[in-house]
Amino acid sequence: MQFKHPELLYALFLLLIPIIVHLFQLRKFKKEAFTNVAFLKQVSIQTRKSSQLKKWLTLALRLLALGALIFAFAQPYLSSNDSFETTQDTVIWLDNSFSMQKKGANGELLKRAVQELIENIDETEVLTLFTNDVVYKNTTLKAIQNDLLKLDYSPQSLNYNAAVLKGSNLFDTKTSANKNLILISDFQEQKTAFQPQKDSSFALNLVQLKPVNNNNILLDSLYLSEASVTDTDLSVVVKSFGFDPENVPVSLYNDDKLIAKTSVSPNNGLATAVFSLPENEVINGKVTIEDPNLTFDNTLFFNINAKTKINVLAISDASDAFLRKIFTENEFNYNNYPSNALDFNTIDKQNIILLNEVKTISNALSTALSEFKKNGGSVIVIPSPQAVLPSYNQFLAEESWQLGALTKTEKQITTINYSHPIYQEVFDGKVANFQYPKVQSFYPLNNALGASMLTFEDGKPFLLQQDKTYLFTAALNDENSNFTHSDLIITLYAIAKNSLKTPKLYSTIGIQDSFDVEATLKQDEVITLNNGQQSSIPQQQYFNNKVTVITGETPEVAGVYSVSTQTENLQNVSFNYSRNESNMSYQSFTTENGITLSNSVNTMLNSLKNDSKINELWKWFVIFALIFLLMEMLILKYLK
Repeated sequence: MQFKHPELLYALFLLLIPIIVHLFQLRKFKKEAFTNVAFLKQVSIQTRKSSQLKKWLTLALRLLALGALIFAFAQPYLSSNDSFETTQDTVIWLDNSFSMQKKGANGELLKRAVQELIENIDETEVLTLFTNDVVYKNTTLKAIQNDLLKLDYSPQSLNYNAAVLKGSNLFDTKTSANKNLILISDFQEQKTAFQPQKDSSFALNLVQLKPVNNNNILLDSLYLSEASVTDTDLSVVVKSFGFDPENVPVSLYNDDKLIAKTSVSPNNGLATAVFSLPENEVINGKVTIEDPNLTFDNTLFFNINAKTKINVLAISDASDAFLRKIFTENEFNYNNYPSNALDFNTIDKQNIILLNEVKTISNALSTALSEFKKNGGSVIVIPSPQAVLPSYNQFLAEESWQLGALTKTEKQITTINYSHPIYQEVFDGKVANFQYPKVQSFYPLNNALGASMLTFEDGKPFLLQQDKTYLFTAALNDENSNFTHSDLIITLYAIAKNSLKTPKLYSTIGIQDSFDVEATLKQDEVITLNNGQQSSIPQQQYFNNKVTVITGETPEVAGVYSVSTQTENLQNVSFNYSRNESNMSYQSFTTENGITLSNSVNTMLNSLKNDSKINELWKWFVIFALIFLLMEMLILKYLK
């Protein structure tokens, strides 16, 4: 039993007053002469016995009546909560990620959770509910019931700690109501383990909905590999959770036309299906499997566009033989000019420009290159052993770089920055025991700002990048270095390919990515993404001869999209849902941290209702006080 006003219980000390009055007879007795002593003794004994009984009964009833009144004013109640507060501030997170498609004992987890919310919450109760992509603040179930019944699965996943933080910020800070945060999810394992802790400002309640099984088959990823001069292999990675199925059919479509079909049997949860594709064929592809457990990961979209050649301009005062071997005609439009015979009109048409050991960078060339970079172009600087350093440093000052005097010391190039974006698509893993290339001389860098891509044995940079500028600190001619004969020469190829970022086989929805489109747009013209059913305008950045399209927030539906202007379809791009929700591993929780845990929305809501019930007892104490007073009156009147 608890009290709303426990401070009034101090009034119980007032019960000492009737006790004192009853125990000490304060009344003065008057003496009266009486001659019959024998009769007086008999009357005295009878009166004393009846008087004592009446006195104690009266005292007990008065104490009980006064005590009951004091308890009534203190307002006693019975409740599971420590607070007398009866108003509730409820915030609910309803996870509508793809994993909630899994079937529980009573159907799909998300649909069942919605149904139980509707059945157990009063339609006029004010609450806040949020999903992975929508927030309904201070609303009623009646107002959002139709939205909940139509609630669809979202490609967005919400980190559990982020859900707790977001939910705690949605409470009404102006009220003293009991605050309950309810998280409804299957609680799949995430990269960061969820370890909920008790919070003094609100009660945390977890409803973990569990599927009837953990089985799932999915298309995880795909990639291309060259099989021959005329064919390319498309490898599709198939994964399974919970079991290893046999003969899973895998179908390949170009648009809506079935062009190939095979089957795989995962071993230890992994298998690869391989399809042969004609080289240089444009494909708007789709790979599918059949699996009833989760459907969002049964399809992978991809596309192969017509190859776009990258425009490369080399400005050379040294041999460009190694560059011609790298920038072949099938992938690049390569041109080379001596520094003293450069056609400046060709600069704007390029995607990347190489300064190949030019002795001096003229003011005109420096200005043209700076403008070229502002318009999205990339520049690679390979210094000459006879470089006029002031002209170089004037150009490199934009990147806060300054070359020092040439140092004629042999150094090995020993370290590759594998985390650099250029190398992430070049190497599958770290290369061990490769033959280190070396240089005979190099230029020390006074300020090595930017990202080092390759470094010498002493940690000083050999190649570094800042924005659109790539700087080698040593000449690459055969007399000074064997770099052009090493495997690391692929770096130049990768940098050039990155200067015009063609779309990948596919991008992942919700993860920021970008690609370039060769286009010159008119004023107020924009590029749109359209899959025939949905159209969106992605974030985009305009340059002289290209547009950089940035995706992530859009689109929201997987598929093959055309990249279009108002009048022209430029190319196609594909988007797929993240496979994070395909993982069938779930977290386990304990109630040791002061959280409430349930596996049913019904159970959780009923428990919270019972906990919030207040059984007020003050009326009973008023009734008892009246009964005791009535009993006292009857005793005083009828007990002689």
